[in-house]
Amino acid sequence: MKYLSILDSHGHKIPIRASVDHEGATTGRRLSYWGTSTSGANTALYGNLTTLRSRSRELLRNNPNASGGMEDYIATLIGTGISPRWQTDDKKINKALLDLWNEWVDECDVYNRLNFYGLQSLCARGLFDAGESIVRFIRSVNKQMTVPLQLQVLEADHLDEGYNTIAENGNSIRMGIEVDSMGVPIAYHLYKDHPGESFIGVSVGQKIRVIAQDIAHIFKPDRAGQMRGRPKMASVILKLHDLDQYDDAELVRKKGAAMFGGFIYEDVPRTEHVNPYDYIGEQDGNYTDEDIIALEPGTYPRLPKGLKVEFSKPVDVGESYDSWMKKQLRDVAKGMGITYEQITGDLSGVNFSSIRAGINDLRRRVTQFQQEIIIFQLCRRTVNEFLNTVFLNNILPAKDYFSNKRKYRNVIWNTDEWPSIQPLVDAQANLLNVRSGFNSRSGIVAGKGMDVEDVDKENADDRKRETDLGLTYQTNPAINLKNGETSIASE
Repeated sequence: MKYLSILDSHGHKIPIRASVDHEGATTGRRLSYWGTSTSGANTALYGNLTTLRSRSRELLRNNPNASGGMEDYIATLIGTGISPRWQTDDKKINKALLDLWNEWVDECDVYNRLNFYGLQSLCARGLFDAGESIVRFIRSVNKQMTVPLQLQVLEADHLDEGYNTIAENGNSIRMGIEVDSMGVPIAYHLYKDHPGESFIGVSVGQKIRVIAQDIAHIFKPDRAGQMRGRPKMASVILKLHDLDQYDDAELVRKKGAAMFGGFIYEDVPRTEHVNPYDYIGEQDGNYTDEDIIALEPGTYPRLPKGLKVEFSKPVDVGESYDSWMKKQLRDVAKGMGITYEQITGDLSGVNFSSIRAGINDLRRRVTQFQQEIIIFQLCRRTVNEFLNTVFLNNILPAKDYFSNKRKYRNVIWNTDEWPSIQPLVDAQANLLNVRSGFNSRSGIVAGKGMDVEDVDKENADDRKRETDLGLTYQTNPAINLKNGETSIASE
C-alpha cells in the first residue's frame, strides 16, 4: 500500500485510497451522515403516503401561502375548463357530438354539484394535496339523462395503500391496486366509504372491487413503475411548516412587545433597604390593575416619589427579514411548481422582462402537465367512455363507430388563452404568422380556447347584422382594406 509523504495528527502514515470519480459518491466525514435510500418507486411511498397527504391538507387549510398557491395553480392549469372539439371528416357528426357533449357536461356529476369542467378542477385539487384523484365511471339508468353516464370523483384515501396481498384469482394486490403479471392494473379495491368519515351508517373498512375499465386513476408518475401519486407539496411540507412557525412566533413576539408602552421601576439604591411596594401596589408584592398606568393623549400622569419610567423599545425583525422570507418563499414556489408572484401576490420587484420570462417558464410546465396528465388520463378517458355510451345506446346513429373508433376519437382539447402581457404586440405577431404561413387562423383561435368555426359564424352574423341595420364599424376587415389599412400597426 502506498502512503502520503505527510503524517496524520497522531504521527501515523496516511494511506492513499483509490480516487472516486464523483464527489457526490464519497463517504468521508462530510457526507457520512447523509441518509439515502435505494427503495423502489412504490416502497418509497408505502407507509408515508397517508402522512404526506394529511400534512399537505393541514397546510392548505391553515397556511395562506399554500392555499393561495394551490388556487392560483388550479386556475392556471384548468381555468374555465379544458374542452373538446371533434375533428372527424364529417362536420355534421362533429356538431352533433359537440352539442350532445355540451348538454351532458352539466349532468355528468353523480352528486349533481359540478359540471365536467368543475370536476376537472376538483381532480386538480386532489393532485395537489394528495398526489392523485380517482374518477369512477358509472353507467346510469336514469332515462332522463342526455347520455346515461356519470362520473364519481373520489379522494385518494378510498384506495388503501396499506392493502397488499394475493387475490383469489392469483393476481397481486399492491397498495390497493390489483395487477397482472406485467404490473398492469386489473382492478381497484376501494373503500366503500371514506375511511376518515365517522357518521352513523358508514361502512368502516368495507372494500369493493372495481374493474380498471371503470376507473381513471389520475396522478403524475415521477419514476418508472410508480403506482400511486405523490402530493405536489411533498418537497416543501417541512419548509412551509417551519416557515409558518417562525413567522407566527415573530408575530406573537411583536404583538407581546407592542402591548407594553413602558415600564415603571424603582430608582433607589439597594443599600437603603427600601421596600419597593411602599410606593406602588399592594404590600404582598402582587400587582393589580392599579399598578398599570394608562397613558392617554395630552395627559401628564404624576408618579409616586422615587419611580421612573422607561419606555418600551421593541426589537425590530431586522433588515434581513424581508429578503430572507422572500428567499424561503421562492424555494416553496419552485417546489409547488408556481411563481413567487403567484404564491405571494408580491409584484414589487417585477419588471416586464422578468414577468414575461417567469410566465413563459410557467406556461411550459403547465402545458406539459395539461397534455400528459389532465388531458391524457382524464379528458381522453372520459371522451372514450362518452362515445361508447352514446353509440351503444343508439343516442346517435352508430354508423361505422365500432369498426373505426379512431375516427370518432379524433379530438383536440382547447385550454384557456394565456393572458397577454403586450396585447398589441402579440396581435401583430399573430397577424404576421398567419400571413407568412407559419400558423393558421384555426391554430391562433384554438390557442385562445375557442373554435374557429364558432368564431367564423359569429363574424358572419356580425357582418350580416351590420348590413341589415346599415351600420359601419372599423372592425369590419373589408372596410379596413378599402381604406388602405393593411396591418394592425397602421392604425
